[in-house]
Amino acid sequence: MKGSFKLGNIAGISVFVHWTFSILIAYIIFSNYRSGHNTEQIVWSVIFILSIFITVFLHELGHSLAAKRYNIKTKDITILPIGGLARLERIPEKPKEELIVAIAGPAVNIALVLITSLFITIPDIQNLTIQLAGGVNQSNFFLNFFIVNTWLAVFNLIPAFPMDGGRVLRALLAMKFERHIATNIAARIGQLLAVGFVFLGFYTSPFLIFIGLFILLGAQAEAEMTKAGFMLKGIFVKDIVMKNYETIDENDIVENAIKKLLNGQCKNFVVTSDKHPVGTLGRDEIIKALSDNGKGTILHAIANKEPIRLNANQSLEEVYLTMIAGTNSLAFVYSNQQFVGVLDLDNILEFIMIKNAEGKRA
Repeated sequence: MKGSFKLGNIAGISVFVHWTFSILIAYIIFSNYRSGHNTEQIVWSVIFILSIFITVFLHELGHSLAAKRYNIKTKDITILPIGGLARLERIPEKPKEELIVAIAGPAVNIALVLITSLFITIPDIQNLTIQLAGGVNQSNFFLNFFIVNTWLAVFNLIPAFPMDGGRVLRALLAMKFERHIATNIAARIGQLLAVGFVFLGFYTSPFLIFIGLFILLGAQAEAEMTKAGFMLKGIFVKDIVMKNYETIDENDIVENAIKKLLNGQCKNFVVTSDKHPVGTLGRDEIIKALSDNGKGTILHAIANKEPIRLNANQSLEEVYLTMIAGTNSLAFVYSNQQFVGVLDLDNILEFIMIKNAEGKRA
């Protein structure tokens, strides 16, 4: 994710934090200062935010390690002020696997709640308000930690996409219905809950409006992606491979690549050497090279010499789910180790639109 800084690798997974997390820490310091809190209270507030940072990471790591059991890799984990994001290579399709992966995150929060409960005495409502007054400090640190993890577990188990609870609900429904039907049911339930959050937000907290809109958009996107995947079942890469594609020689220069961009609608080119495909080059790379090094830049220096390689007999559904989670780059297609054409996400999306239009007429 753009604007993220790498912290390191844990369990073979790259861990990033988004720069906006620093704004959250600055806000916590500023709000504590304005409230008249002393240095010790400010330090405890920052420590608490960092502990929540670790909690969010452990939540996402729970998803990642559960996915690893089913040979699903995690590309990376990014920590944001509003939560975390574990980018899985793909979403498990088997209901039982999706159920375990989805519930693994909240299970981490529940485990932290149980562990923390050993170190605190949970007060009644009246005493709770008194103990939490004045912000985070040494005496109420673990109580605050207990409350936040309880809230995170409950919040994430709301049965609405893209929350973990939405995936749990779909997994349970998919044990009885086909996956795309289960997704539609789960998405509709999520959207109903989202509308409720929006209306409730007008009378309580604007934050609920934000959550409601987030769920509405997430549920719709999940339903559309699953529907598209269902349409691609039984279709293979060889069925829609593009055999007519734009080429450009690796010894050509950026100036001529710009002319090709302006004279046609092609955004991605196959880079050739002696008329043999050796790489790919996209519009963004061409424009960046023009900005950085000028029109005379040799394409060989900026071409992608390691394009995605697809087997002609690969499932198009599998390729679609991989491409939609990554970049829309041009992939080389091979059959019996022979180059037969190219494929990109735009071409797959066009195929989906055609299938959808045919379905409406049927």
